[in-house]
Amino acid sequence: MLLTLLFSLLVSSAIATEKDGSLPTLTDSKAVEAFIDSAEVVVIGFLEGEESHGYQELVASAKKVDSVPVAICTVKEAWADYNVSSNTITLFRKADNHQENLVLSEIKKLEVDGLVNFISVNEVRYITEYNQVSAVGLFGSEVKAHLLLFANRGTKEFTELKEQLGALAPEFTGKFLFVLVNGAVKSNARSLAYFGLKSKELPRVGIYDGDSDMKWLLPEGEITTERVRDFCQSFLQGELKEVKQAGAEAKTEL
Repeated sequence: MLLTLLFSLLVSSAIATEKDGSLPTLTDSKAVEAFIDSAEVVVIGFLEGEESHGYQELVASAKKVDSVPVAICTVKEAWADYNVSSNTITLFRKADNHQENLVLSEIKKLEVDGLVNFISVNEVRYITEYNQVSAVGLFGSEVKAHLLLFANRGTKEFTELKEQLGALAPEFTGKFLFVLVNGAVKSNARSLAYFGLKSKELPRVGIYDGDSDMKWLLPEGEITTERVRDFCQSFLQGELKEVKQAGAEAKTEL
């Protein structure tokens, strides 16, 4: 409790008080670092000021994507720490230690909907639910190994396993992206079939390796943190290459 309070005070002191309708301002490098560390995904507008191109669009976008904290930094000395040299809107995420830059000078026309899409597509978290939007960010990541949880939304297992594997995911930062596939959605039937699964057989856990286009299922049984951790380690140590793949068909997309 005390540590949480101290961290909250640190972040608060590092961020200038915002005015109505404006974004919080990060006043130095420590403030930027604290803000990035405050959530799984954050967006920072490295902008010269509130009059800069892109500021109003960023404010409007922040209101539409309230799951992602947004701030601005006008101190150019702090920009250099993140290899930013001109007005740029940047998304930082912890799941794969990724920094996604939107350099405004390279954008002919910046629109709110386009900026919302930029944030939504790249909003990859420690455990990300698979859909047509998140798929772009997931498959665009440099981390090509996916640990997949197949579960039906609305069931007890769905919520419990999502929390359980979400807590495990930070151990594999930069090695795996943890992905939740809702088997109750018809559009995900293809993903299940790719692993030779049907909705009634869930929950199950699998691994997909984008580099080799290979896939495996964790053997049936109770899905525990220990079993999933060992499953991930087996892949990283190259042991799964000798194990029969899941499903019958070879495809390059889920």
